Amino acid sequence: MLDVRRMQVLRAVVVSGSVTAAATHLGYTPSAVSQQVAALEKEAGIALLERAGRGVRPTAAGRLLTEHAAVIGRHLAEAETALADLRAGRTGRLTIRYFASVGPTMLAPALARLRDQYPGVIVDPRLSEPGDPQAEVERGQADLAIVVRRPSDDVRPGVRVLHLHDDTYRAVLPTAHPLAAHEAIHLSDLAGEPWVGSEPPGPCLEPIIDACAAAGFTPDFVARSEDYTTAQGFVAAGLGVSLIPRLGLATRHPGVVIRPVRHPEPVRAVYAAARESSLTQPVVRALIDALTDAPRS
Repeated sequence: MLDVRRMQVLRAVVVSGSVTAAATHLGYTPSAVSQQVAALEKEAGIALLERAGRGVRPTAAGRLLTEHAAVIGRHLAEAETALADLRAGRTGRLTIRYFASVGPTMLAPALARLRDQYPGVIVDPRLSEPGDPQAEVERGQADLAIVVRRPSDDVRPGVRVLHLHDDTYRAVLPTAHPLAAHEAIHLSDLAGEPWVGSEPPGPCLEPIIDACAAAGFTPDFVARSEDYTTAQGFVAAGLGVSLIPRLGLATRHPGVVIRPVRHPEPVRAVYAAARESSLTQPVVRALIDALTDAPRS
């Protein structure tokens, strides 16, 4: 196999017309240049240079390799430029996985800011499929995933999780409910109420169950919906009360009132999950900063 670096040495000799001039241009000694050309001739199995007065000129094989060396040199320069652009965040593609309620509230303004900072980067945000989106990050199918997780949850190999936001839950009540006139609701005041479930089993439901347990009761779910808009509709119809995270209340039903919850206040933790190697990329760091700074609903 031909050595690309030796081909560039040959090209310097041919362009300059002598070994000495090529050595000066490359910063080598003339003997080092001669050794590189001799090694390339051995690899090629044919003479590449011949004497011409006090200098040298290429043979037919030497001209052929010099032409290819010029093409390779241009491609290498283009590759170095493209790599520098990618490293600096001027180009590239960023694939993001996110869950629904974070899309309009945190992700949208963060992506708008990222577009202003890195207009040459193609951003591909997609809703997470059921399961753990960190698996896609681990496999390299996504650069970053926005997830809700518990402190005790395992972190996949090669993936780092960074805290973005603590999303507090709010009490959602029918407008005619006796507690609707209160500025804030003690969670224990909802102990005897029928409940509308707003979360599937997992890290978004557990803060509700744990907070109710701390307040001394277990919620009685009479209706369940994993869609916040539908859950609000059930509450407005008088089926029960609910707890919904603030990020899930960007769109509010006119038939409900929303109040802060106290003693205790349920909270779910929102994180960004990214590969350790991706965190060295400026565009990934910029997105995490933008998500951290994004306005909340």
